[in-house]
Amino acid sequence: MMYPWVKINKGREKSIERFHPWVFSGSVHSAERDLQEGEIVRLVDFEDAFLAIGHFLSGSLSVKILSFKDIEINQKWFDERIDEAAKRRITLNLPSKISDTYRLVHAEGDGMAGVIIDVYANVVVIQPHSSGMEQSLVLIVNSLKKIGFTKILHKPVGKEKTEVLLGEVNENVMVKENGAKYLVDPIQGQKTGFFIDQRDNRHLLRKYAEGKTVLNVFSYTGGFSVSALLGGAKAAWSLDSASNALGICDENARLNNVEAKHKSIKADALPYLQNMHDKFDVIVLDPPAFAKHKRARHNAIQAYRRINEAAINALENRGLLFTFSCSQVVTQQLFYDAVASAAINSKRSVSVLHRLRQPADHPVSLFHPEGEYLKGMVLRVD
Repeated sequence: MMYPWVKINKGREKSIERFHPWVFSGSVHSAERDLQEGEIVRLVDFEDAFLAIGHFLSGSLSVKILSFKDIEINQKWFDERIDEAAKRRITLNLPSKISDTYRLVHAEGDGMAGVIIDVYANVVVIQPHSSGMEQSLVLIVNSLKKIGFTKILHKPVGKEKTEVLLGEVNENVMVKENGAKYLVDPIQGQKTGFFIDQRDNRHLLRKYAEGKTVLNVFSYTGGFSVSALLGGAKAAWSLDSASNALGICDENARLNNVEAKHKSIKADALPYLQNMHDKFDVIVLDPPAFAKHKRARHNAIQAYRRINEAAINALENRGLLFTFSCSQVVTQQLFYDAVASAAINSKRSVSVLHRLRQPADHPVSLFHPEGEYLKGMVLRVD
């Protein structure tokens, strides 16, 4: 099939030749014709030599590359990519008897720029991040059906309603993660319903929690709280501003028989931390992305500094802080510097015990370091 060509400015083809999957508008010289959002295009260099195939976008990011080979993007391509992604998860022991929720496709990390696919027990959630992948839903569903999935949702980014594409799906789905039970709402919940990317970090908290008091800030539905209590925490408090999330959080505590040691608090995080009198042995800070664009990065860094300073001040001596950033535009170093600034302001001795990241079912292409969006640390505070 002949796709319309997009010509790259002379010298700007180097990143494509290094297999980076994004092409920005400043690199584009011309196009064969007016292009539609989501249309498949054929990238060529200034001498008309083939470079790659991808989906066209009309913003500052002009093309998300799907293949560096001159091939057709058809049902066979989707079948092969999704089947290969599923096989990679099997090597990670996903799903397993103790964990049946995981990311099946992680966009560029699995060679499918513009879409993520999450699995919640027997329910699959597709979340496109480009018009091209939105327009490819039928092909994606066909591929998922071929590997055995019978309940499939489409959850658009933003305020559009989630739609059921295949089978019947209830609002709350029961999943397992490292033996813990959680209710997930893939229809109304944040992201695709649950923060799967914190699986390994929740398990690490469980190892530190015995006999400790834990405050889980931005708790959502209580993943870290339940993990801490299953690890033997003396008490765990879940702090969030959303009543519906806290309702599921309380239910998750009951499902795991730890409700007697659990408490939910509806409040805004920063003022609560700054004004509370209680001290905790462990605090978890897992805020939403404070910056989704570079223009918001400075304000985000200041927000990370303020919330981490408040958390450090709320810890007992020899306390632990699990702190995270999921803002892609805030690099590991910028996040580290923001937290270091918070520690300096607190005038307490702080050391790094662990550097944390997303789990292996959220792979990062070596050629696309931007895919490593989750960064975190475990800090000891004296």
